[in-house]
Amino acid sequence: MTKLKVDKTKLSPEGSRFRCPSCSAVLSIKKPAALVKKTLDGGKVLVAHSNPDILTKASSLLKDNGYHVITASDGIDAMVKTLREYPFLSLMEAALPKIHGFEVCKRLKSREETKRIKFILIASAYDKTKYRREPAALYGADDYVEEHDIPAGLLDKIKRLQGLPEEETQKAAGPTPEKSELLEPEYGKEPDVKVEAPPVGNGVPDEKIEKARRLGRTIINDIYLYNSAKVDESIRNNNFYSVFATEVREGQKLYESRIPHEIRKQSDFYREAIDNFISKKKEALC
Repeated sequence: MTKLKVDKTKLSPEGSRFRCPSCSAVLSIKKPAALVKKTLDGGKVLVAHSNPDILTKASSLLKDNGYHVITASDGIDAMVKTLREYPFLSLMEAALPKIHGFEVCKRLKSREETKRIKFILIASAYDKTKYRREPAALYGADDYVEEHDIPAGLLDKIKRLQGLPEEETQKAAGPTPEKSELLEPEYGKEPDVKVEAPPVGNGVPDEKIEKARRLGRTIINDIYLYNSAKVDESIRNNNFYSVFATEVREGQKLYESRIPHEIRKQSDFYREAIDNFISKKKEALC
């Protein structure tokens, strides 16, 4: 094999012809196109949430304030669109299906071309008295917002991340909540999820079954968001259910209060969500 050294200054984008000194073959070599360095679009925001109501609420708020919004309903879709669109901000549900929102954030923050994107995680904790504090870890995210705080607090958070004055947003969004209010979570709409499960039905509407699955997934993701290191350790030690017995019972009570008996008798979607989470997390930790 003969290596042909070519002076780059003699190359053109259309192609330059050279003769191989060994075999006399005529070669056409094009000048490689310059790599275009992508820049973040300061007017573009990606909103990723599995609940259509919250997705619409956040998107409408942002559109009304002049942002161009791209939407996604699961973690894979969010990652693909972020890499394609290069928004300056990704507003992302922590419990996204397929790939969790905090995992998407962690992965994109580790990439050179996307590490400057700002991330705001949307959390949805269910115990108001217990979770008056920040999540244990944000996985590289720049901020987080509870679902019920989106109308009043989201715009100010975005302006702070952009380094812009907040006065513009306060008129539209109303007074900024106090710190304790911003950290007081509650269950709003539960995130959507499609998990591997035995077929269910018997005349029960699909949307009611999906709601049960969403709530189960949200509860386990909230437990993880606020106790991430402890959850990881318990999964490694195969004792999650004993370590988090209290939290699991609390979640069970909430699940039973929100999900009708006719749905619960179809399948234990709550336990299913926890087992699926543990299984996937165990694979990631190995």
